[in-house]
Amino acid sequence: MKILFFDIVYLVAFGGLVFTWYLFRPLTRNPQPAPAVCLNEADGEFKNMPLKPRHIFGIGLSYAQHIAETAHEFDPQAGPAVFIKAKATLKPGGGVVDFPSNQEIFAAAESMSIGLGRGLTEKFGTLPPLVDYEAELGIILLTDITDKQLADGAFVPRLGFFIANDVSSRSLQILGEGMQNRLAYWGMSKSFAGFLPMTKKIWIPDEHRANAIPCVTLQTRVNGEVRQNASTADMIYTPLQMLRAARKTYPQLPLKQGDIFIMGTPGGIALATPRWKGRLAELLRFSRVTKLKFVLKGDQSKFLKPGDTVSVSGGWLGEVQSTIR
Repeated sequence: MKILFFDIVYLVAFGGLVFTWYLFRPLTRNPQPAPAVCLNEADGEFKNMPLKPRHIFGIGLSYAQHIAETAHEFDPQAGPAVFIKAKATLKPGGGVVDFPSNQEIFAAAESMSIGLGRGLTEKFGTLPPLVDYEAELGIILLTDITDKQLADGAFVPRLGFFIANDVSSRSLQILGEGMQNRLAYWGMSKSFAGFLPMTKKIWIPDEHRANAIPCVTLQTRVNGEVRQNASTADMIYTPLQMLRAARKTYPQLPLKQGDIFIMGTPGGIALATPRWKGRLAELLRFSRVTKLKFVLKGDQSKFLKPGDTVSVSGGWLGEVQSTIR
């Protein structure tokens, strides 16, 4: 009997250790910064350019710190995650960004899945949009780009650069968790009017070189408080990898002159989830609504609210400021 008792204690203790290891285990492969040729302000010039993109592509999970804070796993074979933002999000020079209404949130959810908006209305009554900020380096295509060029290992795209704030509604983004069209939810959550404040001028290098980007410090301040502070040199994908990923994800959308890419954000966003919580949610097969409930029960103080002033900067590339209304 004693032997059986101690065997059970041992198994429970061992099982607890294994479970703890499973939740807190490190990534199998840690993402590393991509090779980058750093460009300085003197290497090019600023220009005023008409912004009429056919498409705005967004890149997700392109910084190691951001991957960690959102409890995502890293698959080096998968490549960049790509989504589409609506053209109505463009807001050169920044300014006022409207806080989505409850009606707009439910309508956006309904547009993704018939009955989803109605179900959320019945379940929550009101649903905070959980508005978040993302400081990002952006690129604009200066020429059309063909698939033949993308397949050429020596191809160097002609790009201009700017700074942007990829504003997001995390409530809607969370609803995409576990869905086959998860990236479509990402795009929808970031596609309210004015959700892409950006610097007015585009910086264009004098010489276009492989893997060349402005190595500037991305910084976000909310009401003067620094929330994000990291170098663009920490990105784990090159611009060319992002272009190729966009064509792979959206083969029906050719890359055209004037198209815009926002290249992902570093750590420091309002929505941060410890990796162990993310793994536990997956292990217990939490539904997307259950995940949303847990986030809503947590600390919401870092999310943007009406009256907040958000400043996103990128060193010499400039700064764009917005006020949430």
